[in-house]
Amino acid sequence: MSKGGNRYYNGPVSDHFDGVRFFNPGGMAPRGLAHLLRWQFGGKRVRWPGRYDSPFLEVRPELSVDGDRLRVTMVGHATLLIQVAGINILTDPVWSHRASPFAFAGPQRRNAPGIHMDDLPPIDVVLVTHNHYDHLDLDTLSTLNAEHAPHVVTPLGNDTIIRRAAANAEISVVDWGDRIELGDGIVIHAEPCHHWSARGTRDRRMALWAAFVIETPAGRIYHIGDTGFHGGINYRAARDKHGPFRLANLPFGCYEPRWFMESQHQNPEEAVMGMIACGADHVAGHHWGTFRLTDEGIEEPLRALEAALDEAGIERKRFRPLRPGEVFDVPS
Repeated sequence: MSKGGNRYYNGPVSDHFDGVRFFNPGGMAPRGLAHLLRWQFGGKRVRWPGRYDSPFLEVRPELSVDGDRLRVTMVGHATLLIQVAGINILTDPVWSHRASPFAFAGPQRRNAPGIHMDDLPPIDVVLVTHNHYDHLDLDTLSTLNAEHAPHVVTPLGNDTIIRRAAANAEISVVDWGDRIELGDGIVIHAEPCHHWSARGTRDRRMALWAAFVIETPAGRIYHIGDTGFHGGINYRAARDKHGPFRLANLPFGCYEPRWFMESQHQNPEEAVMGMIACGADHVAGHHWGTFRLTDEGIEEPLRALEAALDEAGIERKRFRPLRPGEVFDVPS
């Protein structure tokens, strides 16, 4: 543990790090224990089915996608396989049955991963946006490191956690505003999002969270693993800095009750506003239908998304709420 009491990261004070904990500048802090207990015992959680199988069969992806093509395949929750410009990128890879520190308790999958891990193409890059268990899964990262040895890109402090399972992994650690050049016109930028982090009860906000912009010869991709809307500030900043996007991967589930979730998870209406604010031509919607983390029913995000798109006058096919195994060939 560092002198300041942060077990993951020891670095200079900045506009989003106070020397011990990271924070969202001008944003809302996550709710505390009393609010958590009020929510957990409020009794308003909609029941989910034991299984919510995807209509898409497990797919075997192509080895690579070249030229102007851009393909996204949903694995589940926030795990996406992005294939573009000859490289294969996984986001927040989770193949475990539970999004939990325990094998016997915690949110469990309601559908199988859309790609069997043995059917993955060679994975070049893994993006880990933050350390919550539904986004940073040590068992999965250990297996990926052993079988693919990918280049892992993750925000400050998360490398300390990842190395517990993959000590020899190639990891680039980034702060907001940093960039990693991968060659052949591919650059990964770390950008702000409005969230928080924790693996337990005593490490809250000790590792950073981030969104990523993937700059490629086939167009720009904006990937957000988790975020509160925060008045659209980060969406507008991303467009001002990078220009509009061919694709944005946006979360739109896990958002009720709003009084508790507003600071950390946007709802479908806010996701549509984010799509507009960042100038995304198309959206791959994720973070719904796999792990029950919040109060809304399993298909409520779909109905709310359709209503928000219709209200905004946006064709529904431009915002695809992906299910495991579903393949999205993004129009150029």
